[in-house]
Order: sequence, then structure tokens, then C-alpha cells
Amino acid sequence: MKPVSETPTKPLDYALLSGTYSSLLALSAIGGRSRAPIERAELIPLGVATFALSKLLVQEKVETWVRQPFVEETSDGKRPKGKRLRYAVGELLTCTRCAGGWSALAVVSLRVYAPTAANTVTSVLAVSACNDLLHTTFSWLRSQSNETEATAEIARTRADVLQEPGADAAVVMSAAQQVA
Repeated sequence: MKPVSETPTKPLDYALLSGTYSSLLALSAIGGRSRAPIERAELIPLGVATFALSKLLVQEKVETWVRQPFVEETSDGKRPKGKRLRYAVGELLTCTRCAGGWSALAVVSLRVYAPTAANTVTSVLAVSACNDLLHTTFSWLRSQSNETEATAEIARTRADVLQEPGADAAVVMSAAQQVA
């Protein structure tokens, strides 16, 4: 992330965001004083839900409408647009870690003020994150399998070339480079 001096923002823009976040956090903390505390066992599902929500807001196509006023999206990637506060919000909406703090505040505040609704929202978001992890793992395993198959095919081709009568090292190397 660029320093403030290299962006079309002023420190006041970030102070407004920080003040808003702090105020919402304080309201959540005040509201939580008279409610049952969040159990440690809930922290992992809340964290996973926070991950899923921040990824949804920052990366998923379905949430383009949220980012559109603040973020320019091209084939080269995403970047904040505008000046001052608009640009600063755009920075938040292009960074999953940055949006994660706000997502955590939303998820935990929902848990404080509406525990039953929070259970449903947290469950959906956490299961969504698990789904994402499983798809990513499956894609990685599939790519590893494809790579192993390609390596095996190269080995078979080399073995076939070596078994040909009169094969010499130069021919074997040439065939191996063509297959690779």
C-alpha cells in the first residue's frame, strides 16, 4: 500500500475511517456489556466467517456493485478511484486484510446484538469458506496430478527412444527437450 503522500488522500480521510470504525466498535462493546460473552469456541467460526465476508466483498464478482463507486476494475486488476475519502474507501475494498477488520466488526456486532441471526450468518459464511478451501485444495491436487502425468509421459517417451536400435545420447536429449 502506498504512503499517504503518494495517494490523492489526506490524513483526515483516514482519520474519518478510523473514527467511524472506533465509534462502531465502541457501540458494539457497550452493547455487549449486558449480553452473554462470546465463548472462545465461537471465535474460530466467527474468524472463518470474517474471512469469507472480506473475500466476498473484495474479490467476488457478485459484489462488484458495492465496490463500483470506489474501485476501478480492469483486466489488469483493481485500484481505488477518485480522491480523498472515496480513494481511501477504495483502498479498503481492494484489500482483503483491510476489509477483514470491518468484516470482523460486522460479524461480531451481529453476534452481540442478534445472536440467533448471527448463528445463521456465521454458519453460511463459514461453510462458504470451507467450500472455497475444498475447491482450492481440489484444484491444487488436480494440477499436481496433471504434472505427475506429464512427467510420467516424458519418462515413457525417453524410455521408448532409448529402446530404439541405434539410439544415441544426442537423439535421446533432443526427444526429451521436444516432449518437455
